[in-house]
Amino acid sequence: MVLVIGTGGAGLRAAIELAEAGVDVLAVGKRPKEDAHTALAAGGINAALSTMDPEDSWQQHAADTLKESYLLADPRTTQIVTQGAARGIDDLERYGMAFAREEDGRISQRFFGAHKFRRTAFAGDYTGLEIQRTLVGRAGQLGIPVLDGVYITRLLVHDGAVFGAYGFDLTDGTRYLIHADAVILAAGGHTRIWRRTSSRRDENTGDSFRLAVEAGARLRDPELVQFHPSGIIEPENAAGTLVSEAARGEGGILRNALGERFMSRYDPARMELSTRDRVALASYTEIKEGRGTPNGGVWLDVSHLPRQTIMTRLPRVYQTLLDLQMLDITRDPIEIAPTAHYSMGGVWVRPEDHSTDVRGLYAIGEASSGLHGANRLGGNSLIELLVFGRITGQAAAAYSRSLTAHTRSASATARARAEIDDLLAADGPENVRALQRALRNTMTEHAGVVRNEEGLRAGLAELSEIEKRMEKVGVHPDIAGFQDLAHAFDLLSAALAARATLEAALERRETRGCHNRSDYPDLDPALRVNLVWSPTTGITHESISPVPDEIAALMEEVSTEGKLAE
Repeated sequence: MVLVIGTGGAGLRAAIELAEAGVDVLAVGKRPKEDAHTALAAGGINAALSTMDPEDSWQQHAADTLKESYLLADPRTTQIVTQGAARGIDDLERYGMAFAREEDGRISQRFFGAHKFRRTAFAGDYTGLEIQRTLVGRAGQLGIPVLDGVYITRLLVHDGAVFGAYGFDLTDGTRYLIHADAVILAAGGHTRIWRRTSSRRDENTGDSFRLAVEAGARLRDPELVQFHPSGIIEPENAAGTLVSEAARGEGGILRNALGERFMSRYDPARMELSTRDRVALASYTEIKEGRGTPNGGVWLDVSHLPRQTIMTRLPRVYQTLLDLQMLDITRDPIEIAPTAHYSMGGVWVRPEDHSTDVRGLYAIGEASSGLHGANRLGGNSLIELLVFGRITGQAAAAYSRSLTAHTRSASATARARAEIDDLLAADGPENVRALQRALRNTMTEHAGVVRNEEGLRAGLAELSEIEKRMEKVGVHPDIAGFQDLAHAFDLLSAALAARATLEAALERRETRGCHNRSDYPDLDPALRVNLVWSPTTGITHESISPVPDEIAALMEEVSTEGKLAE
């Protein structure tokens, strides 16, 4: 049996592959499967289908991906994804996904970000939701058992091989001991450790990072985090919720508190159509230099656009702001600030099958690393889920079949059980939620859009204080459920992810893509390496394989005229 942890796009695609191969599989998620994080993805999914531009090719897709990554993406991973992308789209069609199509039936493709050709397929502005629905439907057809509302607290490992996982039910606290030949980790990234993030409450708290590291795996490039330029600021419980970049694409204007259209200072040619990292940096700079709004943001204004344009082209943005702030964007500007959006680093995996340092343990999706480098090409995250969901499902199936015996460890199971018992017995004065907030404030202040040595060292000192306070927490499940216990584990994950991020950000003494060091403003060719972190070995520099000649020849500046760059 193979256990899949996480029921978003990556986890479900892997589970489907295993079931179709005739292998017993169980998928476990802490959120309802219909509402996994994948459902929030709006823009689209990339594949060189050549339906709109016959000249497109997987080689060009790979070249665009590597260039946008500032040469930190792994060329082998990139080749596997771009070569397998069309197959990923075929799989979705086979499962019944409704893509937007041209009048003659071809799948529509549009420009998205720094793509040379139109290669982003989509379903309205809810592509991720449609993919999630499609995968949930296929999993149902195959009778795949899916456990919602179960929190996995520890992977069970004996002699360097995984043999299952331990966890509890979020509603009634029932314990789960799951024995498995192999485990596929698809439980997301770590963007929730910042105060403003496009992840919802209690998701992407670094679960994958902690589970993998405590099992004996390592992390790669945890400092490389994509900040989206436009997250809302209020209300507090929805801070970071995205205002789609389509708002800028349709003609939205950015202004500071003085009313200045400030993008003219940062990218006069492209203005608001500049790249994600550049717009985020511009907004951050305006706010830091005192030209921000009272709440620490900037204004995004679409009120000059015809009402009909807003209602037909930006319906989700209109509805979201009405629901959350009673704000009518056809009349008033939106207060926004940069928001932590995507973990481009993650668990260290091998490019071929996404296996880790632990035998039988795999990581996929935002939990993993290798494809995105220092800047993710828009639309690549969704195709990555499908390609490596399929490949890793096959690899885990083969590994499971190859086992003639599987040794378990009573002591490993006892440790996992005791970990929960100890937290449930904890009755200290420290509040878990308050510590989470303190950690998020530390990361926002010292490891946000712009970093420097002084700030990162201050962040590490603050984190050490928070870790000391974590030893005195009180955990109090109540009649509503065991969420407080889940928050305590979220906090453990966040602290580990924060330490990895701060230490790696300190080590990367250069500015490259999403990683801005004000004290090292230039790109350093000697740091074209991946930074690999573990609590036992610290940080090591890992060389990146050379880009194949046929792909390197295609890596050129891509015109963004008239396009919303990402």
